[in-house]
Parts: sequence; structure tokens; C-alpha cells
Amino acid sequence: MSTIVNRRDLDFLLYETLGLDDLLKNERFADYDKESIDAIFDLSQSISEDVFQPFAAKLDANEPVFIDGEVEIIPEVREALNAYREAGLFMTGYDAEIGGMQLPLMAHQAINGMFVCANPAVSSYVFLTQGAANMLNACGSQALRDKYLPKMLEGDWFGTMCLSEPQAGSSLADIRTKAEKQDDGSYKITGTKMWISAGDHELTDNIIHMVLAKIPGAPAGVKGISLFLVPKRRVNDDGSIGESNNIALAGLNHKMGQRGTTNCLLNFGESGDTIGYLVGGENQGLANMFHMMNEARIAVGMGATVMGLGGFLYSLDYARNRPQGRHLTNKDPESPMVMISEHADVKRLLMSQKANVEGALALMYYSAKLLDEQKIAESEEQRNRVTLLLELLTPICKSWPSEFCLEANKHAIQILGGYGYTREYPVERIYRDNRLNHIHEGTHAIHGLDILGRKVRMAGGAALQALAAEITSTITEAAIIPQLQGHCADLGAAMKKVETTLLLVSQEKDPTLALANATIFLDAMGHVVIAWMWLKQAVAAHNGLDGAAKADVAFYEGKLAACRFFFTYELPKAMTQFNLVGQVDDTCYGLSQEQFIGV
Repeated sequence: MSTIVNRRDLDFLLYETLGLDDLLKNERFADYDKESIDAIFDLSQSISEDVFQPFAAKLDANEPVFIDGEVEIIPEVREALNAYREAGLFMTGYDAEIGGMQLPLMAHQAINGMFVCANPAVSSYVFLTQGAANMLNACGSQALRDKYLPKMLEGDWFGTMCLSEPQAGSSLADIRTKAEKQDDGSYKITGTKMWISAGDHELTDNIIHMVLAKIPGAPAGVKGISLFLVPKRRVNDDGSIGESNNIALAGLNHKMGQRGTTNCLLNFGESGDTIGYLVGGENQGLANMFHMMNEARIAVGMGATVMGLGGFLYSLDYARNRPQGRHLTNKDPESPMVMISEHADVKRLLMSQKANVEGALALMYYSAKLLDEQKIAESEEQRNRVTLLLELLTPICKSWPSEFCLEANKHAIQILGGYGYTREYPVERIYRDNRLNHIHEGTHAIHGLDILGRKVRMAGGAALQALAAEITSTITEAAIIPQLQGHCADLGAAMKKVETTLLLVSQEKDPTLALANATIFLDAMGHVVIAWMWLKQAVAAHNGLDGAAKADVAFYEGKLAACRFFFTYELPKAMTQFNLVGQVDDTCYGLSQEQFIGV
């Protein structure tokens, strides 16, 4: 049994639920069919399980160290990345016009998921590079693309994103890193960046940093931010590596999880000139960086989801093979013990994991499908509608799995009992690795403010209307199935509750108070979206049962049971949360600092 992927479920989600086979009929993906994509999945699973996964615990116990100004990393990291590169997997997410494989992003997400689940710390080097390269391709000049993109696409040079600073954290309006224009059109970069994942190492010949900085005289706040390409080592006109670009590694941050990814404090321009190159126009840095950040936020959500999957698969296998105790009605101490998977509360913990993880997986693949549909849209109207859906769903994609697939990891530990807390078993490490996703690419609260303060009102509410239309379409499809009719009514009521809550919040005159419980709204809205994903899966499972092979019957029945679980155990929680948000409660907002522990 694999502990990084459930291939039966992957097929169900991609083809039976979300229609990847229809997408493959488009000319953009004419090179692929199910057989060829399965072959790539087979290759990815093999490298993930044989090369990435075996040393995940060793890397966690032997994190990178800072010695004499450089980073030392165990050799297995380089070996794994070389295997990934040699298999050509760096190219899966890039368009054919720049030399990529142009796989559907649904399939690309599935590949990424296998590697993240196997070893998230190593996978970070890959996916940060892919995000930086896509952003450079979207926003950079032809000269910058010609000089830097080929090496990044092939995985010969890696990439990062440098946003945060020690004094600013997530408040990008307060960054101080400065970029001074030179006579040749380049910029001198000076300042300090903090929390830079993969910010320094010797795994590749060069690291291409995407750095946010302000040009002297630029407007205050985020309006004055520009984006710069800043290589670790300068690159000569012929493409060869030149001298150091004077980016000093000031230290490594030691994290509770994903320890194998270097996380750095970097000083620019400390020991000599650090030269950077403008990407896009001046003062357009934040908008340009969002080409990378939106992609990264969906990737973080996928990472959180598959880490939840890894814990679920491991704890399920453990529960099936761990004998302990007897059924409550069996009073004979001499009778054989039963597997703990037979105990009612273990079943509940397993089902909770399944419901959260497989619901989130459906959302991540659905969002990837929207990205594919953006690229093949036949009209601007169609493309705009898909874009609005993506904008609304992105904060949920990033945040809901980071919260509730982490909860799944907690349940995995509980199933193993005392063993779950020991390093001899992977579930405690998976939990620690997953905890970082709450903060990566914007804290939970930032995404709450984003969705309640902006996204639900975007384009006069058009994004929310588009989502409501999609959900209504699924309800209509499911309503003809008797056993799903109750779920249809519950989901319809939840959507009406969203509308009522937003109306009540809009009537609050104090905008800060109106958004005081935005994080709670984010969680509740996520529950509604995941309920929708489960209703979609339930329809597919019901259809699949008709004429299903014996081996598939239990699989489909399990899907229907998980849908029932989510609607019975989880969706009602959202209704309570919407009530709280709609009341515009000021219990927390009205607190003074002194009231927490006194003066």
C-alpha cells in the first residue's frame, strides 16, 4: 500500500468527478491521453517512493547547517533533485512554447502532490523554482527571459521569492529594501530579507531571487513596490556564471517542520554591490509578484492536502494491522483481539481524515482545472468568469487545507496512540511539516481579510455569483438522486446563509469591526466549498456504482459515506460560524491589551 498517493482515488477525482478526459480533447493537450498521463504518474510515483521518501526522516533529523558562511546539506538532497531533473519532471508545468511539456495543470498538481507527500522539504526547492520561472516568463523582459529562463526551466538554476523583512513580516507596505537605478539600467539592491525558503545553498550553480524593493521617490506603501530579478551569482552575457553578487547569508532559521528546506536571513549589498534587474514596470512589483504568489498559494494548499493524505494513508494502514482490545460486547479476555480499525472512534477519526483530505483534493484539482480552462477559453467572457472563480477560491485553496488537513494529521497521531508521538513513526513529522502551511504564502488571517474584505465583493459580487451558479448546477444534478436530496437542501441553505451573512456584515459602519471575524468566515466559507466538492464526488460515485466491478463497490460506497459524514458532522459547524460573523460580534475586537492578564 502506498503512503503517498491513492491511485484509485486519483483516477476517480481526475476523470470520473472532474472530467480530465474532456479536457484532453482540447488541441492544447493533444499530445496526451490517459495512458500517457498514467505513465508519467507511474514514473513520478516510483521516484517519489524510491528516492524522495526513504530519507525524509533522516533529513528532518539532520537539517541544513550554517558553517563558515555557507550551507551544508546531506548529500541525499542533491541526489533526489538530480533524479527529478534527469527524469524531465521540472518541465511538466511549463508551456510548450518555452520548452515545457504542457501537461494539463490537473496532472501537474497530481505529480507535485506525490513529491510533496514523499518529502516536502526537498520538493520546496523544485516548486519555488517553477513558480519563479513562470512569473519571470509572464512579467520579465525578453532579455531577462533569454538569459535566465532556460536554466531555470531545466532545473539547472533554482529560484526563490523574497518578500518579508524582519521589521515588516507580512506587512509589505513597510518593507525597506531599496533599489537605486544605475546608468546601465540595472539597480543596486540594499536591504535585508527574512524567512526566505531555499534562499541559499550549493545545490545548483545559481539561485535566482525575485525580490520586492522600493525605488527612491516611489509612492508610499504597496503602491511603491517594484520587483527585481537578483541572481546569487552574476551571469555573463554569454550565459556563463560570473562573480558573486554579494548576497550574504546572515543565518538560518530553525523551523519546527520542513527542516530540510533552508530558511534564510539574507543581506543584500552588505559587502559590495548587489545588482538586480527590474521585472515589469516600476511600482508594479506587487501585481507582478502575484503571478507567483497565487500559484504558490494553490501549491501550498496542495502541499497541506497531500500531507494530510500521507498521515491518513499511514494511520489507515496502521489501524488495519494493529490488534488491540475487543468489541465492547465481548467480555471474554481470552478471545482474540481485534484490529483497532474495528473500534467505533477509530473509524470516526479515519473518516474525518478521509472527508477532509479527499474533499480538499477535489478542490485542488478543480482549481487546477480552472487554470487549464483559463488557457483554453474561447472567449474573453468565459476567461473572465473562470478568473473570477479562481480569485474567490484561491484564499480557500490555501487556507482550508492548511487548517483542516492539519486536523487530519492530528487524528493520525491519535490513531497511533503513544507511538504517534515518537520519531520512529512518520505521523509526528508530517504534522510538524504541515503546520508551516498555516503561515506560508500569507497567514490564515490575511486570507480571511482577503476573502471577506475583497473577494466576495469583487466585480460587484460577480465572483460570488459565479460560484453560486456552479454550486447550483451541482445541486440540480444531484437532486434527482434520492439519497442525495437532503444534502442538496443543506448545501442550498448554506449558500443562502452566506448571502445573509454578507448582507449583515455590509451594514456595519466600522470597517475594522466588520472584518474582525474574517478568519471565522474563511473557515465557514471553506466548509461550504468542500461540501460542494463532496456533493460532486457523491454524484460521480452514485453513477459509478451502476454496473461497478466488485472491487469498486466498496470504493464508491466509501465515497458516499464520506459525503454523508461531511454533511452530518462538518457542514453544520459552518452555519454556527456564519451566525457569529453575521452578528458582527465585538467580544475580541473590544478587548484592551491590559484585559488579557491585567496591567
